[in-house]
Amino acid sequence: MFELVYPEEPAPVLPPFSLDTKAEHQEKPEYFPVIEPSGLVTGRASRRYCHSGAKPLHPVVHLHIIDRTGRLYLQKRSMLKDIQPGKWDTAVGGHVDYGESIIEALYREASEELGFSEFNPVHLISYVFESEIEKEMVNVFAAVGNFRLSPDRDEVDDGRYWDFKEIEESFGKSVFTPNFEQEFTRIRTSLAALL
Repeated sequence: MFELVYPEEPAPVLPPFSLDTKAEHQEKPEYFPVIEPSGLVTGRASRRYCHSGAKPLHPVVHLHIIDRTGRLYLQKRSMLKDIQPGKWDTAVGGHVDYGESIIEALYREASEELGFSEFNPVHLISYVFESEIEKEMVNVFAAVGNFRLSPDRDEVDDGRYWDFKEIEESFGKSVFTPNFEQEFTRIRTSLAALL
């Protein structure tokens, strides 16, 4: 499984100076680890900078939840999200905060988004995903079982189980995030093998 390697001293903040210091002083920014593909943490950057088009590589976690009948739980992203609002996506997805491990971030995000903490994650894959505005090291996990999920309506607009055929029939119709479509295609066989 992919792991982060933090330096002994806090990593430097990127960029080293900001042209928008007024905005940064008004609200405390979240910091994400900036990493090498090996997992070595070389810096820390605000959410704003990571999504600015500068594209520092930063880690995220995804959790796919499968019920015992082979259906995949998906969340409808909140309309308040800055990226892909209102699109259906992976059950849980979020950034790793600076100082967290991958597993700590996975459990934190699952708890925040779905009130979900009693699960045994299986690591499926780690890969780099790049869009027009960001570059992420995506760490993909799955959990299988009949779980009680309670979506946080500030984080998620809706959530439900989809069978694989229904997902595939909705591809290319702007129903899902592009990242979800690409990821589902990559891990579909691995997800089915968990049943």
